[in-house]
Amino acid sequence: MPQRASIRTAVPVALLASGLLLTACGSQADSPAAQPAPVAPTSAAPSSPPAQTKPANAAGSLGGAGTACELPVSFSLAKDWKPKAVENPEDPEFAALTRQGPAFARCEVDAKPAGNIGFLRVWTAPGDKGPARAALEAFVKAQQKTSGVLFKQTHAGALPATEAVYTVHNEALDEKKQERAFAVDTPKGPVIVHLGGLDTEEHQQMLPAYELAKQSLRVR
Repeated sequence: MPQRASIRTAVPVALLASGLLLTACGSQADSPAAQPAPVAPTSAAPSSPPAQTKPANAAGSLGGAGTACELPVSFSLAKDWKPKAVENPEDPEFAALTRQGPAFARCEVDAKPAGNIGFLRVWTAPGDKGPARAALEAFVKAQQKTSGVLFKQTHAGALPATEAVYTVHNEALDEKKQERAFAVDTPKGPVIVHLGGLDTEEHQQMLPAYELAKQSLRVR
């Protein structure tokens, strides 16, 4: 639709290219000034129900020693997705950008070189924050303006996992957009892998890379 295209074009390019600044616009930091409204898990499907997506072909890996981000897990990357470690995620000065609920951002994989506007981000939570499902529920609850939250049990590689699919109100485009994340338990605590995107169209175009990460994931 021409009107939609013009709206998307009007979104500031600097914001779209700013890495974790995109998270700051769609996430809520743990600050006393503005606490998010509770988001209760629901069995109701989101506005765009999740569908089976074929994973992308692997063209690299992430998480192991010598990769851009050394993580408690490793997984395969799609072609042209560019990972970068998040520096000092636990620094309180940057909490609004690098913390969501109990989780800290450790790595973000940029889809722009592959032709999409969005990131695949890896977050970790301390082990004392509970199992993966509890950490994921708190992670989603900490995000602003979520709705239609659907949690389901699944697998990431051979590991039991919990996945959340939900919608978020995108203020820049004044519309709802789909997001999702999955979480697994590791000996170092829960790990959450999250896929956002500028809008639902971008999100769905990036799903093959997300599915690749989920299906290839293993604990290191």
